[in-house]
Amino acid sequence: MKRINIDEKWTFQRGYLDNLGALEATPGVIVDLPHDSMVGTPVDAAAPANYDWGYFRGDYGCYTKYIEIPEEWKDESIGLRFDGAMMNTRVDINGYKVTDHHYGYSPFYVDISRFVTFGEKNRVTVSFDTGKESSCRWYPGAGIYRSVELCHGPSVHIANDGIYLVTKEISDGIACLEAQVEIVNETRENRLVEVTLELYPENAPSTCVKKVTRVLQVNPGTSEVARQAFVLEQPMLWDAEHPKLYRVKVNATDKGEYRTHLIPVDGTTDEAEVLFGVRSISVDSVRGLRVNGQTVKLRGGCVHHDNGLIGAASLYACEERRVKKLKEIGFNAIRTAHNPPSEALIEACDRLGMYIMDEAFDAWGMSKRIGDFSNYFEYEWEQVLTDYIRRDRSHPSVILWSTGNEIPERGGLGNGYTIATKLAEKIRSLDPTRPICNGICSYWSGLDDYLAKGMDYTQNAVEDPYSNNWEKRSEPFTNGLDVVGYNYLEEHYENDHSLYPERVMVGSETFPQEIGFRWPMVEKLPYVIGDFTWTCWDYLGEAGIGKALYLNPDDPKIKEGPWGVMPPSTTNFPWRLANDADYDITGRLLPQGEYRSVVWGSEKTFVYSKHPDCFGKVELMSMWGFPYLQKSWNYAGNEGKPVEVTVFSSAEEVELLVNGTSVGRRPVNFERPTKLGDPMPYSVSFDVEYMSGVVEAVSYTNGLEVSRAILVTTKEPSRLSLAPERVTAVADGHDVIYVGIDVLDEDGLTVPDAELDIHAEVSGAGYLAGFGSGNPITEDNYSDGVTRTYRGHAMVMIRTGYHDGNITLKVCGGNDGELTEVLNIASLIPEHK
Repeated sequence: MKRINIDEKWTFQRGYLDNLGALEATPGVIVDLPHDSMVGTPVDAAAPANYDWGYFRGDYGCYTKYIEIPEEWKDESIGLRFDGAMMNTRVDINGYKVTDHHYGYSPFYVDISRFVTFGEKNRVTVSFDTGKESSCRWYPGAGIYRSVELCHGPSVHIANDGIYLVTKEISDGIACLEAQVEIVNETRENRLVEVTLELYPENAPSTCVKKVTRVLQVNPGTSEVARQAFVLEQPMLWDAEHPKLYRVKVNATDKGEYRTHLIPVDGTTDEAEVLFGVRSISVDSVRGLRVNGQTVKLRGGCVHHDNGLIGAASLYACEERRVKKLKEIGFNAIRTAHNPPSEALIEACDRLGMYIMDEAFDAWGMSKRIGDFSNYFEYEWEQVLTDYIRRDRSHPSVILWSTGNEIPERGGLGNGYTIATKLAEKIRSLDPTRPICNGICSYWSGLDDYLAKGMDYTQNAVEDPYSNNWEKRSEPFTNGLDVVGYNYLEEHYENDHSLYPERVMVGSETFPQEIGFRWPMVEKLPYVIGDFTWTCWDYLGEAGIGKALYLNPDDPKIKEGPWGVMPPSTTNFPWRLANDADYDITGRLLPQGEYRSVVWGSEKTFVYSKHPDCFGKVELMSMWGFPYLQKSWNYAGNEGKPVEVTVFSSAEEVELLVNGTSVGRRPVNFERPTKLGDPMPYSVSFDVEYMSGVVEAVSYTNGLEVSRAILVTTKEPSRLSLAPERVTAVADGHDVIYVGIDVLDEDGLTVPDAELDIHAEVSGAGYLAGFGSGNPITEDNYSDGVTRTYRGHAMVMIRTGYHDGNITLKVCGGNDGELTEVLNIASLIPEHK
């Protein structure tokens, strides 16, 4: 079917509006989709979901658009294709409720053929309700936060997401492929349909490298699958390092009615296309994960669905940027925690080369939050799986399915053992080519009262890896899994291999500060196929799960351990962000990410300091925390006081110089820490007296310099710098330009402790979509054009409209606006328009 994007100009209104009169009487605002209606609302210390949602409140409202359905479509099939709407969605056509859809993360298709009036404009109203109580454990966003398309095609047409391609074998310079195309017949007669499939290299869109045809009969009111096996010679192979794609174009032509013979007609032709990559996947406990016959270790990160300053709205430009940045420091895989991703993210991974663990659910029938999908799971899980797997199964970036995360039924309660198998078998019926996983954690929950007695109830509590209790309780749950996900259970790997030598394992979630001693284990063990850190990109909600406090040695909180700094005890309003990531919400690389890049082989040197106030204190980190390190040497008023300087390096030793004078050369630590306060692997620390100037760290191996890094004392803020990541944009309503804002001194150096109130205005052919910083504790409204720099930085996100022209950004700061910068960007109409 032809797909027409209809994201432009919807009317958004808050409240429950159940008839045309209420809609017309209630003021609305014009918005372009994707749109998150929650992110621009005020935060509230009394919000029921509190730190789960970063103190945002739940919301309900609706989107309305009048769509003209041409008279010539009268005999066609017409539908609306939603990539995702948050949540408890209702779709009305001309006042008639056509469908409900409860799950906020899965795509769904609505056939509206019987409800529209042809030759006229038809009202489409989409209502949503996120609930006042918490419906998930992180920030969900609200509204139509992914794209919507209007679909139409003849009565005999290709089903929505009806194209499925499979790589059966790759050898001797050929790829054996199979295509499956589902054809729907909505006529009253048997029809013969000719299905033609053509392959075009994405980088040579006019060159057809393969064409195959199949004819099949489709009876009235049914669908059938056209199957065609074929060989592609000298195929371009897809993997994360070489993401070579084909565009697959399919035509389905109605050849006529079949009675006892074909009665030919000059029939209609439907068309559809998908991206596809030729690649093979296999897993086993001896060779691990193999892509195209080559062993791959997944250098992975978990990502939630939001895009920071614009909330949950998913735009290709944002997803593409995120994937690019993750690849820059060595990531080759993401886990879409804990829900199906947007189509935009999958396409970005296809094009740029990023493996995906594509996850379905955070909860099944037993709830984690009062308003979560457990309320509908029993009746709707099968449709959810079907819809999103059909959408994703031809995409080469998707290499693993996951049926869930830390499911409460993992101990067998709620019929969990059989549900686990049932979900896996359903996925295999839709796609038998990919391994199936589930992220299983320790039994801090999920047991009946009898077994739970004496257990540690703190989240992801450690279990004795040699008691085999976890193994006995989880083994029936793993039936049907090809890969068993271990959430924070790395200590079980080797013992479990002795118990289950054929089991393939993956670190489906791991603590970020442990990568230095966990990654060598992953590389060593062939049956462990990778590691997914929690998390690679900061996000809204689960506020403050990553933090480090510096306490006096006699502070009683130290005895509480890492859980003593976890929510809710130290995450009071206005904490907003999880603060547990390699990148902040604006895409700025953090020390955690720089550390990971060193562990994964970077030869760069990274140097940081801790504030003098931290010296001599005990560092107490949450399990998802990271040391509070700063790229700063601005500590005026602390001259002569001791300061700890930390260096990350993969070299043998590091020399530290302060104002040109060496304070020593020390070996880099590569040992696993055994107690609180021990250094991390790939690090070395120095204690020095603070004096303004320059701190320089130089890494050496075999006595030769490898790399160096510096910290410099800066002067007072002198001006603002606007650094656009691109200077042209596409006027398609979906492009986003990121403009980094840095506070500079008179020498052009970023002032790392600058906190200035700044104001942004956007005019012309675009608008301000988001404005803020990576500050995890803030009351900022990211949409109002006002923020405060954090560690000398802020970010503007400019979204294009649908008309070309210039975009002007003006940013002002200082007491009287004396720090003002202006930037011009060209927004161009895309060629296909």
